[in-house]
Formats: sequence, C-alpha cells, structure tokens
Amino acid sequence: MNDGGIPAEPANAAGMFGLFDARDFRLTDGHDADAPASAAARWYFEREVIAVPRDGLPVAGFARRTRPFADLAAWARAREERAAPDYPPLVWVAAPQVVDAARLGADGRSLQAGSATAAFALVPRIPLNRSYFDASSLAFFRDREVRVRGTFTHDGFVARSLWPADWRLGPDAPPDRPLPADRPAGEGLRARMREAPRGGADAPYCAETLWHRDGASRAWRGKAVVAFVCNGAQGDDDEAHAGHFAIATGRIADDGGIGAWLVNSFYSLDIESEKGILAAPVPLDNYQGDLNSGQSWYRPTHVLVAVLDEPRAAHLVQSGMLRVFQQFWRHQLVYHHPRVNCTSISVDALRALGLPVRARGSTSVAGAFLRFPYDAIARRSLAAARDGYDYAVADRTGLLPALATEDVFEALLDCAGGGAPPESRLAQWLRRDLAAIALLRLPQLPSSRAWGDAPVTSLAEYAARVPRDPALRQIVPVPPRPFPESLRDDDLLPQVPRPSAIAERLWRALVVGAIAVAAILLVG
Repeated sequence: MNDGGIPAEPANAAGMFGLFDARDFRLTDGHDADAPASAAARWYFEREVIAVPRDGLPVAGFARRTRPFADLAAWARAREERAAPDYPPLVWVAAPQVVDAARLGADGRSLQAGSATAAFALVPRIPLNRSYFDASSLAFFRDREVRVRGTFTHDGFVARSLWPADWRLGPDAPPDRPLPADRPAGEGLRARMREAPRGGADAPYCAETLWHRDGASRAWRGKAVVAFVCNGAQGDDDEAHAGHFAIATGRIADDGGIGAWLVNSFYSLDIESEKGILAAPVPLDNYQGDLNSGQSWYRPTHVLVAVLDEPRAAHLVQSGMLRVFQQFWRHQLVYHHPRVNCTSISVDALRALGLPVRARGSTSVAGAFLRFPYDAIARRSLAAARDGYDYAVADRTGLLPALATEDVFEALLDCAGGGAPPESRLAQWLRRDLAAIALLRLPQLPSSRAWGDAPVTSLAEYAARVPRDPALRQIVPVPPRPFPESLRDDDLLPQVPRPSAIAERLWRALVVGAIAVAAILLVG
C-alpha cells in the first residue's frame, strides 16, 4: 500500500513474466554485481529497473567460440522434451510498481483504484522523442480500465507505462474468422492485416481465430502461447516504414489478459534510441505501452498467436531466444539493419530451433551489383552504397517484418496439417500441440504523433513511401553508444563480412582492370 491507499504491487510480487512466476525474481538495476546477468548485459540497464532470477534457478546459457545460431541449433537438438524453460538473465520491467484495475481521473491528474485515489503524473518525455501523451490520449484512457507501471513518490504516482485492460485474448477463443481458401495463407493474412485503413492504426482493438484444430477446446484460460508481434510503419519516421518484429511467449491469463507475455525485443545496442528502447525480454504491456518507448504509441500492431495445448514448444522457443540474447549483449551477434536486425535475428532463431520458415531470397543481387557504383557516386557516400547493396541482397523474410509474419504463419500451418511429417522436434511438437492460431489487432494509441500505417512488404513499397527529396525525409539523428572495450570477451569470433564488401572488392578489381586495359591500349 501507499500514502494514497492505492493497492500498488511490486512488479515482481504476483503474476507472470511470460512463462515464469514473477515471484521467482527480485527487482534491482544494472549496478547489481550479484545479478546473474553478465556485466555486458547489466551495463545497458544501469539506470533501469530490471527483474533477475533468485539464486539457485537455472539461467539461460550460451556456448563460447561458436556462431550464435549454430550454438542454438546444437542446443535445441540436445534439449529434453519436458525440460522446464531456462530463466532470463534479466527482464526489463522499467518501473518498480504496478497498479491493476485503475482509472485515470477526468483531468488526468489523479489515479483511481477501488475506492482509493492518488495524485497522478507521467514520466518526462525523452528530449529526442518527437511526440507524447496529449488530450487525445487522456480521452482514450480515462474511459477504460488500465494497468499502470510506475513509481510512487511523496507527490503521488508517476506512470511509466499505460496498458488498456480490455485488450485481451479470451479467456475463451475469440470468434472464428478463417482466411479465404482461394489464395495462399500468407497472402490472405496480408489482406487481413491491411483491411482497415492505415493498417488499423485508428481502428478498434480486434481479436479473431484464424484456424483451430478440429475438436480443440475453446477454453483458452491458462494455455501457453508463442506469439509473433508485427509492429507497423511509423507515420513520422522515414526510417521506420518496415516496422518491427519480435517473438513473445506466455500464458493466457484467467481473465484473458496478455500484458504479462514476455516479448523478446532485439534492437541496436550501439545507438541511443530517441525513445529509450533497449534490447531485452520485456513484458508486453511495457513493450507496447511505455510512454516513451512503447510501440503502440507510434504505430499499429498485429500479433499472430499460436495457442498450445502443451507448453513444451513455448519453453523451447523462450529458452532459445534467451540464449541468443546472451550472445547479443556481449556482441558476438552485432546488430546491422540489412542483415542482423530484429526480424532476421528472430527468424534465424526460429529456423535454428526447428521451425521450417522459408527464405524468400533477395530482392535483386544482379541489380544491386550494377547499382553499387552509381549509388556511391550519386549519393557521394560509399557507406550508403554498401547499405543499399546489403538491403537488396538480404533475404526478404529476414528483412521485412510483414513477410516474416506471413511466412511464420505458413510454417505453423504446415506443421499443424502439412502432408510431409515434420522433421524437427519443435515441428513435431507443434503438430501435436497447436490448438489454434489467433490474430490480434492492437491499434495505435492516440497522442500528438502522426498515425502510422501497415508495414511495407517490399523495398519498392518502402521507396514509394519515402520522399524523393532527401531534405523532406523525416529522420531522427541519434547519438552512438559505443560498447566498452573492457566488457568485450576475449573469445569473440570475428564478424562475418558484409555482402557489400565482396561487391566493393569486385568493382575495385574491375576498375583497376579497366584502367590497366586502357593503359595497354594507349601504349600499344
């Protein structure tokens, strides 16, 4: 309790962090040398509230001197079927207290829970953050029950995140709305995700059942899930039209709540995000609803949910993603937007774990190679030419969140009812345990920010959305965040060269060769 009588709970006092009992964790910050997270991981959270497992609990590990996804594949093959999930080295909870079943006062200056009331304020806006909570936000939230993360002070409650409590899945299955059978499943999913204007940015929250196994129970209370979060395009950032992708796990709460699901969010470690985003496992209500970093404040979101009769697939996926985080924080896996991004990391992890997600291949290798010198000259930047090449030759499934969502959906359906028997244990478990697939639409939360849109599905669509005049493009410059050399392990393997490095060497050789031939002809 607190001076205002509001029934606030410590963030680890009850409930879940995804598949894990929150009471198995303690709250701390990155300065805590006794935390099981590595010094490299803790460095990013020195000013943040994190939850770490209590002593004696098994924490996700990793193999040294091994490529991360080769490590993951070998680990998955050796994993026992009924193994409990490994615990996260840390969970980014961001705020120490939670208030459930709360309401904002009419003027937005008070918080009500039960019969108690306390003064209410918001955490400050990060200076680089272009927009924030405004009158439209208050109008949206004051008419509904909310879950609030924040901190009680002498002056009242200071909120860090707001989550609409009516954004639920269950406790019973939502209405059936299967996709049309006259087109590939991925195409049908794309049409469904785009049926509302602006990708559903200002549409109502929606939950529907796309597929269910014949005879499967429609009582979903307590069932484990593996969810695939596809955040859409931002409306005022020309670097963010592709969206963002993440994998979540958890259980459907007794009231159908989803806010406690644990989202495995990968984001560049080597820049200071204008929104304060950090790469970490984070509760869904904070991932979407943090007043600065929450995805729902910037764009619409669709969540593809695999509902499971048994949790073993969810345990494997979650433990595997934590293994990837261990390699990511220590920089064995280094973020690179074209090749090693939120989508490719997640998709490559799923493939290593045994989910047969197809690879669509590159946009154009030959075209990218021929364009390389033009981009370098026209843009007066060899770095820009390298990035353009790397984007064009990247696997589109691992590059574009919308395509990854479609291809994961098709992989799930193949596991559930495909003709050929699945090869990996994960695919076999999904064939036996997958009860249903649901789709959630989470609209953008109203604020001073422009409305977002559906994520693009090709580089051509991306280019069409970006103003041709570079001076008109909306891009937020962010400062670098160099990783301390003192935290860099001495067993790290060298990074795999970028594809553009090969193209650049070939063009240099061609230029040198052409000059040599011209010189010979002139001399002759």
